[in-house]
Amino acid sequence: MTQTTAESPTSKQRAQLKVRTLRTDRWWLVPALTFAGLMSFLIYGVWAIFDKSYFAEPYIAPFSSPCLATSCPEGARFLGLAPFGDWYGLPPGLLILGLPGGFRLTCYYYRKSYYRSFWLSPPACAVSEPHKKYSGETRLPLIIQNVHRYFFYLAVVIGAILAYDAVLAFRDEHGNWGHVGLGTIILVANAVLIACYTLGCHSCRHITAGRLNHFSRHPIRYKAWTFVSKLNARHQQFAWASMYSVMIADLYVRLVAKGVINFPFA
Repeated sequence: MTQTTAESPTSKQRAQLKVRTLRTDRWWLVPALTFAGLMSFLIYGVWAIFDKSYFAEPYIAPFSSPCLATSCPEGARFLGLAPFGDWYGLPPGLLILGLPGGFRLTCYYYRKSYYRSFWLSPPACAVSEPHKKYSGETRLPLIIQNVHRYFFYLAVVIGAILAYDAVLAFRDEHGNWGHVGLGTIILVANAVLIACYTLGCHSCRHITAGRLNHFSRHPIRYKAWTFVSKLNARHQQFAWASMYSVMIADLYVRLVAKGVINFPFA
């Protein structure tokens, strides 16, 4: 009878290493850059929520849209509505920021990113993690990640509202159509990137035709699935591009509102 040793390929025991990894490259660079990128988004988001300069006709900052409180300026209210009153004096952005925030937080790509960069679980391939146990997403709080599909539905609504804001940016401060400023271009570019990121979501790909057994019987859904799959192949790139585009667009509007940017065609 053949005995199984620790070096045998049939052994159930892992190789015991005295070092964290045998990799000699800069494996730490990607998680470090990811950590810096995500932290910059979080820090900016906290500042933007409490900043009150979010509207400069015809632009509204994406982090504060849709503006649904009575404290919103008349021109900033989405469809003229203010169903939430003054919301106890809290910033209007708090009413809706959790919707796109929840979508990104539960996004498959972002989960991989912050698991590796914040929790080091694991920080990189072939690098051991500091945690002794692994339960995946089977218990609280990570089991909540399963609500990602429902955040997708809400994110589609927010994306449509940002596209609506981009269309309104073609008006001037008097409401006349035909205005094209730098802010218009920035808001349009942001709306496109947000749409590409949202529609490239894995949940969207599954919803369009993920459960079909015969594509030939559903040609329209197959075409939609094909389009979404192309976006999904670049989901990581759209995730980063849209994250920074919404920050840039938001900051630009706030700087215009503060008077920091006041050049012609702003």
